[in-house]
Amino acid sequence: MIRRHSLPGFSRRPRPDKPGAGQESVWDYPRPPKVEPRAERVVVRLGGQTIADTTDAVRVLETSHPPVYYLPVDAFPPGVLVPVKGSTFCEFKGEARYFDVVAGAVVAPRAGWTYPDPAPGFEDLSTRVALYPGRMDSCEVDGERVTSQEGDFYGGWITSRIVGPFKGGPGTAGW
Repeated sequence: MIRRHSLPGFSRRPRPDKPGAGQESVWDYPRPPKVEPRAERVVVRLGGQTIADTTDAVRVLETSHPPVYYLPVDAFPPGVLVPVKGSTFCEFKGEARYFDVVAGAVVAPRAGWTYPDPAPGFEDLSTRVALYPGRMDSCEVDGERVTSQEGDFYGGWITSRIVGPFKGGPGTAGW
């Protein structure tokens, strides 16, 4: 008999960290994910420049993942988001399209993405862009610098208000 957790890339579901006052656990997030409007101030810097500063973000919450923040396309100056070829598919949100993110002489390849024609329930993402925080100089939520989610696939934004453990690192594929 083969046990799922003994296969390469799989591990048992971890024990969730207990959230403290004012914190939330990613293990309380839903699946399928949900979109949640936020009024926090989100600031993104790249190439020594502020490339987005908004209080009109939404975040996507999904079990075991730190939130992914989506910012309005119009929060970015012209020329910062450069569409590139290729796409990926999310079983919940639909087809994602990518951007190189450019500021001054710095180019972060395929560091942003959008869902121009999202699946039902995710319409709020159609005019918004998510960014991999680890590919930016910095991302902040209400003045707190974000830590990026481990791995090169997910784009979660980790703050002190979010507890895990988080999917994305080695051995988490089976969660």
